[in-house]
This record gives sequence, structure tokens and C-alpha cells, in this order.
Amino acid sequence: MRHVLSALVQNQPGVLSHISGMLASRGFNIDSLAVGETEDPNLSRMTFVVRGDDAVLEQVRKQLDKIITVVKVQDISSEDYVERDLMLIKVKAAAAQRVEITLLVEMFRGRIVDIGLESMMIEMSGREDKIEAFIDLMRPYGILELARSGRIALVRGTRIAGASK
Repeated sequence: MRHVLSALVQNQPGVLSHISGMLASRGFNIDSLAVGETEDPNLSRMTFVVRGDDAVLEQVRKQLDKIITVVKVQDISSEDYVERDLMLIKVKAAAAQRVEITLLVEMFRGRIVDIGLESMMIEMSGREDKIEAFIDLMRPYGILELARSGRIALVRGTRIAGASK
């Protein structure tokens, strides 16, 4: 089962390493991991996407709760949440292909952020399935490089992750 975990952590060196090491030591492969400062510069939000059954994931949550630098952990998979992924993709784009690629970028609500003599760089954000579909459409043109941010997610509405475990 796919789980999206959102963790508020103290914004300190070594927190990412400690938490990702703990997950790895329990046999979890992290499908996606994104970390960034929150509205409070003392806190960062870590968003993990992992696979595993509910019982094993509950053990991971308990282990995360024991880490002093972890303020709060939520499995938001069963909540109503918004999830986004950011991607930069560089594709081969000879002059004859640019119009086609530009139309695809517009259809997917992306942006062309750089154009070279024989390549284009595109910025795209959205749900994982949208990003994957766009990547599949770009393969025939030739993907030169690709970078993704990993998923970030927040629960919809006014509910806010609290400041205590």
C-alpha cells in the first residue's frame, strides 16, 4: 500500500539523514522524499512516499515519534490532500519539433524555461500521473536530462499540523 507521510521536524543539520536512515534500516524504500522550510523558519516539512502495510507503517510512525527532532508525523494517505511534484526535463528539440513540443507543454500546463540550439527545458508541476504521462510523451523526442523534486503534500481545509507530537 502507498503511504504519504508528512513530518514536521526541527530545522537542524542531520535531521534528514537521521530520519531517512531510520526508514532504510527498517527496510522501507522511499519512493519520494521532499524537504523544505515551513512558514516557521525553525521547522521543516518532510514529505515521504513509502510502500508497506498498515501494521509495519504504524511501527515506523512510532519510531519517528521517538526522534527528538521530529515534532509531528501524520500519515495523510487516508485524508483529503493535495499532492504535487515538480519536474525539469530537457529534451532534444530540433527546429522542426519545437512547435509540437510547445503544444504538448501548453496542453499539460507546463512552461518552457530554456531553449538551446537543439534542446528545450520544460518545467512541469502536478500530480505524479500527469508528470509520468508527460515523460512518456517526451521519450520519442529524446530525453537528455530529467530532475524531479519528489512529492509534496498538504491536507485540504483549515486543519493544520500541530506543533506538538
